[in-house]
Formats: sequence, C-alpha cells, structure tokens
Amino acid sequence: MLPLIAPSLLAADFSNLSQEIDLVNQSEADWLHLDVMDGRFVPNITFGMLMVEAAKRMCTKPLDVHLMIVEPEKYIESFREAGADVISVHIEACPHLHRTLQQIRATGAKAGVAVNPHTSVSLLEDVLEDLDLVCLMSVNPGFGGQKFIYRTLEKTRELKRMITERNLSVQIEIDGGVGLQNASALLSAGADVLVAGSSVFKAKDPSQAIHQLKQCGQESLLV
Repeated sequence: MLPLIAPSLLAADFSNLSQEIDLVNQSEADWLHLDVMDGRFVPNITFGMLMVEAAKRMCTKPLDVHLMIVEPEKYIESFREAGADVISVHIEACPHLHRTLQQIRATGAKAGVAVNPHTSVSLLEDVLEDLDLVCLMSVNPGFGGQKFIYRTLEKTRELKRMITERNLSVQIEIDGGVGLQNASALLSAGADVLVAGSSVFKAKDPSQAIHQLKQCGQESLLV
C-alpha cells in the first residue's frame, strides 16, 4: 500500500499561494498539511482559522491541521468549521487528552495526537483506541527546514507494535525533515503518512518530488 503524502503549506511560497495549492491539487499528494502555531506552545507564529478557510476554498484534498497551540480545546470546533478534516493536538498541551479527542471526533473530523521528540509513545497506551492518527514529530516543533531526528525510526517501530498488538487502524504520520533520504526507512518502520515541506515546495519539480515519495512505499515493501 502506497503511503499518504501531505505537503506542508508552511514551506510554500505565500506570495503565490493559489498556485502552490493548485500544484498540490494536480499532484499525487493525498492531504495538505497546515501547521498552526501560536508563539506560546512553540516559538513561532504562523496562521489560524482564516488561512484554513482560504486553503479549504482552493484545495481539493483533505486538510490535515496540526495544532501546535496551548488550550487547543477552545478552538476545535472553529477549525473544523474552517475546513479541517484531520485535527491533531499535542499530548504535551492537553491535560485532559481523552476529552479533547472525543471533542474532535464529535465534530466529524479525524482525531490525531502529535508527540514531540522527547515524549515517549508509551504515554499513548490509554488513548490509542480513541485515535485515528498519531503524528510523530521528527524535529522539534516550531520551524521548518530542520534536520531529521533518527531516534524517530525506533519510536515508529514501537508505536507500530502497539497498534498491531491491539488490531487497530491508527495511522502513523511523520512530520519534520522528511525527504527521499529517509522516506523508505520510515515506511519500513511502519509510517503511513509522510509530511513533506521543504523537500516538496523547495524542490526543482515539486510534483515529481511527491511522486518519488509515493514510490518509496513500493521500495519499502521490498525490504
């Protein structure tokens, strides 16, 4: 099964946003990934509901919205109304994670949890059944273009074992520093969704870059 590819809008040229999103529409990409940052949970500010609304009007692919914010429970319904199809919140930002996941699912969106590099996937034991997706951060969240943290491969394998043992269909998403140099290894470890920012939008031929990432899924099946 080929992986899902989710180009990250954060790496796009915002002066040509319509053209960049149209590129995603015409490509083999499966989702469009949007990183919402508040300058509090992470040391950067990006965009909010208005950008999600604009992307929804232009994009024909599902919107994968990653909330890198404190108190995400206050904004779940608003992001869903803006057009989010998948909503991921950080385990580190949610003292009542189970309740927040129920809140996401109640809106009709897929419920995801994002996990920072220093956080163990074992902390997901009590909420796995309530998840549709786990987003493993393979860089420290806040900025694009960072180097991939290779410990993520072992975390992916560990999480895949947890999911398989419970016979669940939770998807594993990898976010940060993903490209052709590590895509096959990630997919072999158990990843299902690859978030690709700079490796797509900064590529000479973004559509070809997406195609090549897709093909890494076939390579991983041969390993």
